[in-house]
Amino acid sequence: MFGRRPDGRRVKGIDPVVQITPYLMPMRCDAQVMLKHDVDLEKLQAFIRRERKVKNEVISYMQIVIAAYVRAVSQNPGINRFIMNKQYFARNNCSVAFTLLKDPSDIDAGETVVKIKFDLTDTIYDVRDRVDKAIEENRGVGQKNFVDKLLAVLFKVPGLATCIVNLVRVLDRYGIAPGILMEELPFYVGMYITNMASIGLHEVNHHIYNFGDVSLFFGVGMPERIAVVENGETRMKRFLPIGITADERVCAGSHYARFFNDMRHYLEDPEALLVPPETIHFDNGLEYHEPKVEKKAQDA
Repeated sequence: MFGRRPDGRRVKGIDPVVQITPYLMPMRCDAQVMLKHDVDLEKLQAFIRRERKVKNEVISYMQIVIAAYVRAVSQNPGINRFIMNKQYFARNNCSVAFTLLKDPSDIDAGETVVKIKFDLTDTIYDVRDRVDKAIEENRGVGQKNFVDKLLAVLFKVPGLATCIVNLVRVLDRYGIAPGILMEELPFYVGMYITNMASIGLHEVNHHIYNFGDVSLFFGVGMPERIAVVENGETRMKRFLPIGITADERVCAGSHYARFFNDMRHYLEDPEALLVPPETIHFDNGLEYHEPKVEKKAQDA
């Protein structure tokens, strides 16, 4: 309310061409733009092998994708905006959510959702440590996080889930939804990512939820072999496909292009993620930080 929300601050002075789009497309499902990017898997594998052999550091493909997103946001803060009630807001955090199997060896053991906040100075190691810590805290059939407990309560009373969801929608529309919900629910993040490869499926262009304020959805799929021409010769090369769904209303197309070009650069050259960025740009004067994962948590 009055331009402030628990998860962001109102942005003024928007380009009129951009500002009119929420009136033409009031819902995220109206404004979904779908893209696909094929990441050079050979370069990622070489980087991962080198880090493990030389430094004994273990890094996954998904962690590199998330780290590339965090770094690209640090250079393109406007991409971290969201729209609520046709108004633009700058998000006061850099956050990512993903669905996690309780037991990777048993798909019937159920799922949970993990939400992680990152600092814009994070290196690939910082991102890896935050992701590993969140997985460790949430993996296991007996582990119950805030979302798990909330859903268990909602479904105990018939009709309660419908009432609560509708109430939150109304409160959220005017920026007065409880801050604890925005802090914990995975629908209030800059990017939602799903690793379809972990369950043996190809990439997807997933819809963006109208509930909450997610602006980007990444779907990482099974590696693919694609014919390429290098040095005048044709060969089969392995790529990691990513289906991307974006809310086109968030910013101008040229800003999206610069953001995705930056992500492509970091995915092509992940070594750039080994050190913090030289400069960081915050949107609308809204600076935010997240403490690094403590050493004892890294070694756990």
